[in-house]
Amino acid sequence: MPASLRGGVPIYAPQDAGVHFSMASPARPLAMPPTQFAEVDAAIDRLHANKDAWLAVSIRDRIQLLERMVHDLAAVADEWAAIEARIRGQAPDDRLAGEVWLAGIMPAIREARLLAHALRAGGAPRVPLRTSEDGHTIARVFPASTMERLMYAGVSADVWIEKGKPPTQGAIYRAGGKKAAGTVCLVLGAGNLSSIPVMDVLHKLFVSDEVVLLKMSPVNEALGPVFARALQVLIERGSLAIVYGGVDVGAYAARHPKIGSLHVTGSLRTYNSIVWGDPENTSGQRLNDRPFTAELGCVTPLIVVPGPWSQRDIRFQARHAASMIANNASFLCNATKVIITARGWPQREAFLSAVHAELARMPARKAYYPGAREQYRKFLVHHPHAKTHGELSLQTADEVVPWTSVEIAPEASAYALINEVFCGAFAEVALDADVDGHCDPRAFLDRAVAFANERCMGTLSCTVLVHPATEKRYGAHVTKAIADLRYGGIGVNVWSAVIFALASPPWGAYPGHRPEDIQSGAGFVHNPFLLDHPEKAVVRAPFHGWPTPAWFCDHANLLELGRRTVAFEANPTWRHFFRVVRAALKGG
Repeated sequence: MPASLRGGVPIYAPQDAGVHFSMASPARPLAMPPTQFAEVDAAIDRLHANKDAWLAVSIRDRIQLLERMVHDLAAVADEWAAIEARIRGQAPDDRLAGEVWLAGIMPAIREARLLAHALRAGGAPRVPLRTSEDGHTIARVFPASTMERLMYAGVSADVWIEKGKPPTQGAIYRAGGKKAAGTVCLVLGAGNLSSIPVMDVLHKLFVSDEVVLLKMSPVNEALGPVFARALQVLIERGSLAIVYGGVDVGAYAARHPKIGSLHVTGSLRTYNSIVWGDPENTSGQRLNDRPFTAELGCVTPLIVVPGPWSQRDIRFQARHAASMIANNASFLCNATKVIITARGWPQREAFLSAVHAELARMPARKAYYPGAREQYRKFLVHHPHAKTHGELSLQTADEVVPWTSVEIAPEASAYALINEVFCGAFAEVALDADVDGHCDPRAFLDRAVAFANERCMGTLSCTVLVHPATEKRYGAHVTKAIADLRYGGIGVNVWSAVIFALASPPWGAYPGHRPEDIQSGAGFVHNPFLLDHPEKAVVRAPFHGWPTPAWFCDHANLLELGRRTVAFEANPTWRHFFRVVRAALKGG
């Protein structure tokens, strides 16, 4: 029997010396026993025997499966949140544990619910279409209901379709779209955010039409039994199995002859090791030629367009930028890793100083993700003049990575621009935007887009902050910048991570990377509107948000807001809607 189905596995350690974040912090969840290779074989054999049967599951039955999973995911939410909070070094009732509810649990439930909605429409839910000035077809996927419009006032999300491709939807649900034979997909689960493994499983099953072997990451493997209960309807029919272990188990499964495709949300090193047999070298013979989709991270840029910012603007956007760095201790593929500003912008120094001050006010977070301290050490070796923001106590100094910035010359070949440093360290770059003695937003946008596209590793996501007066005056240049940015997700006045959390748009790298230079990966996930040819997703929000946006780390009522939002997504009634609104209004 696969390890994921064995009963009696303890979840919490009664004593866990050496892993406490503070004297009062809870014990870290126990690790799961590794799945033996014979058990991996048995799990894959069962999936392989059922892979064709999955193709024959009707739309009606798939809707019922998804509706059941919405219920079952919500039913394990309290246990899910408690375990993930402890993995992060938090107590389940900590205010910041609200991030677990909002980024871990909520998107997974939302994706399942949206997929059920898509299938009720036969695999082609209605999306308004328009054509951009440069010829892209653009699909508006959010807001898609009155409740969404009211709950996320002013927020919209569009999906740009690849040029020359039709805006078709639901390839596997159209006449003639079914595959001739089923596929077993190995999903290597991410360890930094618990929603990712669940959402990747849902995508592979209901969008790619593949049954799934999920290999949990050792970082969050204690959640595996929780996921097994929430996804039991898939496990019972032989469409999903969950296994545990380290690199050896993942490598064994990736080479298994009955595995037909692979997906990973993780590091470039993992992808290269599987495909090329070497985490650093892609010049040899490809060792694994199975179809492989991947989301591999990014040196995520924050492009700050110069404009007439007031002190209120500076304070709000400094809180915004600091949250893009600090959320989940910066263990996110969309955490800001380079802030790009204009050298001659009069508010530049005030803005950066305000970002540093906001970070200094934020509590230290446990560096729970493996390798974070080593990555930070390498960052300091290459950037010895980096500055830390905030003070560390003697009790926590060995368990955290301090918020750290370094100013880099734009022409420099800098370590921080070509390596995703998976911890709370980031770079700052000032670009010359002088035209006739004035800081010109148009010149800045041209240079910032080129810098982001050509100098920053990866193409996953980026964020652009632009004052409404600047956009009104230079709207054509802002539009061109969005069109020219080669990123799969772009946030305009809103952190690009909101694309992931909304789950309505697809999430993934900009298309076109070769296996030899995979950058941020290949393929999209989520995509509950089942768009066949996405190129990028663009989410927009007002320059000022009120009440405090849910992704701000200083949200005063984050935990209640997270719980209320999960309840709403599981059952979107007006009663739950108003409970979310009341919780949001308490956030400041």
